[in-house]
This record gives sequence, C-alpha cells and structure tokens, in this order.
Amino acid sequence: MRIIGGEAKGRTLHFLSGSKERPTSDFLREALFNILGPLQGNSFLDLFAGSGGVGIEAASRGAREVVLIERNKKIASIVQKNIDDCGFKDSCRLLNVDAGNGLHDLNKKKYKFDIIFADPPYDKGLAGETIKLLNEYPVFGAEVTVVIQHSTREDCILQIGDRFVLKDQRKYGSNALTFLKMECS
Repeated sequence: MRIIGGEAKGRTLHFLSGSKERPTSDFLREALFNILGPLQGNSFLDLFAGSGGVGIEAASRGAREVVLIERNKKIASIVQKNIDDCGFKDSCRLLNVDAGNGLHDLNKKKYKFDIIFADPPYDKGLAGETIKLLNEYPVFGAEVTVVIQHSTREDCILQIGDRFVLKDQRKYGSNALTFLKMECS
C-alpha cells in the first residue's frame, strides 16, 4: 500500500500484519480523492484510521490539518510510524481513543473539520452509529463533506437524521462510499 498522490506520492505505508482490519485499497483511496478534489487549506478528520492511509493521503494532497483517530494501540503505533515516515509530523495528529471519545474531545475543544472520513469495521452497524455520533458531536461547519466507507450490505442512509442529506453514493464491488452534506434549511 502506497501514497498515491501529492507530496508523499509513492511512499510505502505499513500495516499490522495478521490484523483482521482491512486498509482502504489504493483503488478506493484514489476514487475517493478524485471525487473530493483539491484539499489545499482544508481540515480533515480520519475516523477509524487503520493504517492512516486516508488521512496521510489527505495531508500529502495539501490538507492543512489532519486528525486521525484509531483506538487499537498496536495499529495506532503503526499509524504514527507512517505519519513520521511520510514527513507529516507537523500537519497530522493521532488520537489513540475510540471514535466516540475522540469526537467528544474534539467537540469540547471546538474543532471544525471541512472533510470527515470514516471507515468503521464492516457489517457491525457502525456506519450508522458513526453518523449518530457526528450528530451528537458536531465537529464541523456548514460546508462539511462527510464520507462514510462501508459494506454495500450495510445501509447507513437510514441514520442520516435531520442534520445531513445524501449527496452521492458510489459502489465499488462490496464497498460503498456515501457522501453527506449539511442540510440547508
């Protein structure tokens, strides 16, 4: 797995061998960033960071600030190594907590992200739970783009609530990228 665009293009990312978690493939990351477009000046939140590939890719493509949340200590140590190896110590910050606690802390500190990406473990109902957590802890401004990566077997659209509207959904084999925006009243 490598960084596919920007300043760190071509750098290899490490991942915990033997882990049950699956990193976002290069193909899916490329599709995601092609849809998102330029990231210069944006703040980016990567929930369920895994290897950190998506968040580090965002930093490589010009995001000014990236926060990655990964609760597994062993995986988080690899995320930090990937951040350091790619040269993004100044623009990337890793929180080694679960998504709920991380969002709670960021909300308390009044963080506002422009782009939020979440890739929770598949088929455990966590895609919908992530949207509920974002409704509870609004760490975003009015122009936010929220992207949930999930299994096509999991319908997270039912959990959108009053705050978000579905803008797009793309399916790639058994993976889906669901794009949400703020509801404009």
